[in-house]
Amino acid sequence: MKVYRIKTGIVIESDDKFFLLKDENWDLFINNDSLFQKIDKLTRSLMPFTDGSKLIAEGVLPPMVSQELWACGVTYLRSKIGRQEESKDAGGGDFYARVYEAERPEVFFKSTAHRVVGHGAKVVIRKDSTWDVPEPELTLVVTSSGKIIGYTIGNDMSSRSIEGENPLYLPQAKTYDGCASIGPCIYVTDKALDQKTMIRLSIGRDGKEVFEGSVGLDQMKRTPQELVSFVYRECSFPHGCLVMTGTGIVPQHDFTLRSGDEVRISIDHIGELVNVVR
Repeated sequence: MKVYRIKTGIVIESDDKFFLLKDENWDLFINNDSLFQKIDKLTRSLMPFTDGSKLIAEGVLPPMVSQELWACGVTYLRSKIGRQEESKDAGGGDFYARVYEAERPEVFFKSTAHRVVGHGAKVVIRKDSTWDVPEPELTLVVTSSGKIIGYTIGNDMSSRSIEGENPLYLPQAKTYDGCASIGPCIYVTDKALDQKTMIRLSIGRDGKEVFEGSVGLDQMKRTPQELVSFVYRECSFPHGCLVMTGTGIVPQHDFTLRSGDEVRISIDHIGELVNVVR
C-alpha cells in the first residue's frame, strides 16, 4: 500500500484503487505503530475515488510535515571509497574508513520540512560549491516509538567540494534550502524490504543520460533498524522521523551536477522520485 500527501489531504493507493482522506492531519495519521493495519481497515470501509490517479498527477507534497529528516553516511563500501577520494587532500580520508568499520555509524541531522522538496519540485546546488552530486537513498519512515512503518525515496543533495575540504564542514555541505527531496509516497508494509530490492539513479542533461547507476540493499553494511537505534539514542521525535540510510551510488570524481539536470531515483516497490536542479 502507498500513502501520498496532497494539498487537500491524504491519498491511499491499494490494489490499483485510490482512497481520499480529505483534510486528514498528516502528523497524526502517519505517526502510528499500527499504520498498516489502520490503512487496511480503512480501505475495506471507504469507497474508492473515481479518478484517484488524477489526484496524484496534480502534484504530491513531501511526505513530512513536523517530522525531522536525519541521514546516515558511509553505509555502503562505494560510499566509503568515494568519501576517501574527495577528502584525501585535506587528510580526512581515514575518518571515513574508520566509521565504515566502527560499531557506531555516522548519523546526522539533515533538515526540517521547510528545506525539503517533493516529487517534481526543484532541488538546489549551493552557489559556493564547485562539486555537487545527488545521493539516492532508501529512506525509512519511523514513528515516535522508533518503529519503521514504511519506506520512501530520498535524494540527499550533497556538496562534495565543501565536505571534502574539511569533514567539519559537513553541516554546510548537507543542510541548506532545497537540500533534499523526498517522495513521491510512503510505501507502507508490515514486512521488511527484500534484500534484493534495487535502487537506481539516472541523471539527464540536455536530453541525454549523463550518468546511471544502481545498487542493491544487500550491499548495505548496516541494517535499517540498527541505523534507527542510533538516531533515536538520547533523541525524542514526538511526530516521528524520516531516516536516510546512505548511498551506494557515487558518480565518478569528474562529475558534478549542473542547473537544469534531471535527477531520477527509483526503488523497487516504492516508485520513482524525479527532480530538476535549480
